[in-house]
Amino acid sequence: MPDSLSVVTERLPKSQVGMTIEVPAEVVNATYDRVLNRLASRAKIEGFRPGKAPRALVEARIGPAALREEVVDTMVPEVVRQALDGESIDPIDNPDVEVVELERGRPARLKATVSVMPEVTLADVNTLSVEPPDHSHDVTDDMLERRLEDAREPMAEITPVEREVRTGDIAVIDIEVEVDGHVVEAETRKSTEAELKEGVLLPELLAVLPGSFVDETREAHVDFPQSYSNPELAGKHAIIRVTVRGVKEKVLPALDDALATSLSNGKQETVDAYREAVRQELEESGHAIAKMEREQAVVKALVEASSVDVPEALVDRELTSELESLERSVTRQGLKLDSYLGYLGKTVDRWMADERPEATSRLKIDLVLGEFAKREGLDPSDQDVIAYLEEQAGQDEELKGQLAELKKSAAARRYFASRLRRRRGLGRLVEVAPRAAS
Repeated sequence: MPDSLSVVTERLPKSQVGMTIEVPAEVVNATYDRVLNRLASRAKIEGFRPGKAPRALVEARIGPAALREEVVDTMVPEVVRQALDGESIDPIDNPDVEVVELERGRPARLKATVSVMPEVTLADVNTLSVEPPDHSHDVTDDMLERRLEDAREPMAEITPVEREVRTGDIAVIDIEVEVDGHVVEAETRKSTEAELKEGVLLPELLAVLPGSFVDETREAHVDFPQSYSNPELAGKHAIIRVTVRGVKEKVLPALDDALATSLSNGKQETVDAYREAVRQELEESGHAIAKMEREQAVVKALVEASSVDVPEALVDRELTSELESLERSVTRQGLKLDSYLGYLGKTVDRWMADERPEATSRLKIDLVLGEFAKREGLDPSDQDVIAYLEEQAGQDEELKGQLAELKKSAAARRYFASRLRRRRGLGRLVEVAPRAAS
């Protein structure tokens, strides 16, 4: 910072810094002169060639208020930039500046308020209370059998049967939905097929349909969520009446060596070998899920035990970045952002408001993990960041096409440095955090 500026800073709430900046009179006078010279060179005044009118006449024509405004526009941005650089302040938004005093021949005084990255009070990792998982990822015989059934299901034969409806059947049903004593015609169905399977049919219907026979009607009471697509049902309590018109049974092919070979694309030639391969896949999947849940648990414990006040300006910046990314995505699909949000029943402001809590939570996690990584000495070098960028570009065609440009961009390098720091911090945290009590 030039010696000519006097800057006094103070820490303000909500991750803001206040600066009181005093600018010497000679700097103010020099700025007035520079502005007047610029205006005089462009001034067109009757009786004088362009740019030849006396400065005093130009100043009189402009007026003191307009001249002062020109001086403010010229001097303030540069003075504030110098003050920020001199105090090593890295703002996350544009400073809010108040010109307290500015007059020719006198020192100027400015007040600036700027949002900065917040301070993180990091918890002691060794004392974290990590919640234990509430379930096991051990592979049971039932899980194996269900996976083997799922693999054979596309080859199942559908056969009409004359018996009661059972779980796993395909029922031919008529559906009538009643809300507030009136039938919702848009939801009425005749002779529609529905598989009695979790994730396919409403849980309330899965509970009442098994055991019913053809021409028998059963009722289920359902509370629809506010977000339901049909506004006639959104947030409403409904009675769903289902009449069975037919029952079809799914018969899976027997699992023999030939089918095992086919299902594994020739990798396993016997039923036993195929069963063992499927079990191993399930175990690998279970281990991956357990690892992810461990990561989530330790991060949750550290974030909840730490303290950080996420500035609104940082949330705004995050949401703006997300919105720009969303716009690029929908544009590639041939849509406009406003039209896409309209399909969701939202405006840009509504979308921003809905996404704000999630963005704030995500930023808090990033800030806490970033601080942990710094404490652990895990800050990546420039070479590390470039290598990480190249690794990510190798997995993303869009990034690959922008790789050269991203390497030159300071903002892009900071972004990928942050991501790499977060990944390193997460890995170290999982290593050192206490294990949950069994």
